[in-house]
Amino acid sequence: MEKLWNGRFSSETDKLADIFNSSLPVDKKMYRQDITASIAHASMLVKCDIIPKEEGDKIINGLKDILQDIDKGILKIDNAEDIHMFVESELTRRIGEAGKKLHTARSRNDQVVTDFKMYIKDSILEIKRELKSFINTLLSISSKNLYTYMPGFTHLQKAQPITLAFHLCAYAEMFYRDLMRYDCFYKQINVCPLGSGALAGTTYPIDRRYTASLLGFADITMNAMDAVSDRDYVCEYLFNASMVMMHLSRFSEEIIMWASDEYKFIELSDSFSTGSSIMPQKKNPDMAELVRGKTSRVYGNLMAMLAILKGLPLAYNKDLQEDKDLVFQTESVLLQSLTIFNKMLQKTVFNKKNMKKSAMNGYTNATDFADYLTKKGLPFREAHNITGKLVSYCVNRRKPIEKLPLNILKEFSNVIEEDIYSNISLKSVVGKRDVDGGTAPSAVKKSISRLKKAIIKC
Repeated sequence: MEKLWNGRFSSETDKLADIFNSSLPVDKKMYRQDITASIAHASMLVKCDIIPKEEGDKIINGLKDILQDIDKGILKIDNAEDIHMFVESELTRRIGEAGKKLHTARSRNDQVVTDFKMYIKDSILEIKRELKSFINTLLSISSKNLYTYMPGFTHLQKAQPITLAFHLCAYAEMFYRDLMRYDCFYKQINVCPLGSGALAGTTYPIDRRYTASLLGFADITMNAMDAVSDRDYVCEYLFNASMVMMHLSRFSEEIIMWASDEYKFIELSDSFSTGSSIMPQKKNPDMAELVRGKTSRVYGNLMAMLAILKGLPLAYNKDLQEDKDLVFQTESVLLQSLTIFNKMLQKTVFNKKNMKKSAMNGYTNATDFADYLTKKGLPFREAHNITGKLVSYCVNRRKPIEKLPLNILKEFSNVIEEDIYSNISLKSVVGKRDVDGGTAPSAVKKSISRLKKAIIKC
């Protein structure tokens, strides 16, 4: 296919250079955005009397036919430098000289960034749908487990008893923040660069706002040089994806631990587990491990984009061609990970008895014992010291605090009465934390209700 920029050159490009320079294998994914943007551009050229209406109609109809043929698999995308040149060359082949007028008042620079922003906008909406679905799964499971007790950890040491609902809602909050980030990101990216030209605008009397409105953009960019060289939105896309993957990876780590024989908190579905080629007893949490592993790839893509940009002068440089591959790879990993994790979690069985048993071990009610002493009038530091000695006593004798008789407890402090047992019971320890953000079922119910309403607005 003859290159559309060939007029300046007197000899052919080396074939190896052609292959190295071509982005078609990657950016052909944006064929729909490119054709849609070209239709809007042609419509604007007609509106502004830059090309005749009859030629504009030929261009628009020709573009629609190309889109239809690609969708049906009739037209194969190949033999071009990039998707933009493929579409324009195919259009000219079909409708003749009128096709050559499509590129009036635009450059590949503003064309590329417009197509890419359109693609990313669509991608954001898809990611938001997956995030909402995942958060709803977390909230649904939480609603059924308000009284499912389990240990809470700090430093991977048992700390205080909580509920499964409370634990899952912690992840729901993380993914809600991700959802809000994408919501804000969509508003930020929703400005149209088309009409910026190569870097300095155009001499034609175009109507950029008309084109932007046809393409569903809320506004237009206000500096042509920035518009064509800006890839902040790519970095933000990759950063937001990295945050989601980081949250999924943290969750994966816990799923892997909970599924182990040492914890036995959960039983993963056979449909989301794998076995061993040599050890017949194995049931491996491979989906969670893969999510954890793939997170590093998304991080790497973010760092690659930042490295590409760090030394680039204005305006456009060919280095920026690398941006799309990084985004497409990241999008694929992110959407696969969200979808598979969501389905895996929906089919996970929680072993409530083991969780409760674990919560009752490890002296997770020690803080409440100290609080009890404080409420009886002792300074907290003194109460803390007494409780620490009591825990040491219990550890040496392998007995939980609540199993010690009252006369033994009184040896540690004479303020202790019979009501100590009701104050340090599992139900009481969890139920008393009914402040906003606490683990009490009443507080978690409020959190679930708030999150359900909040995600609808994003």
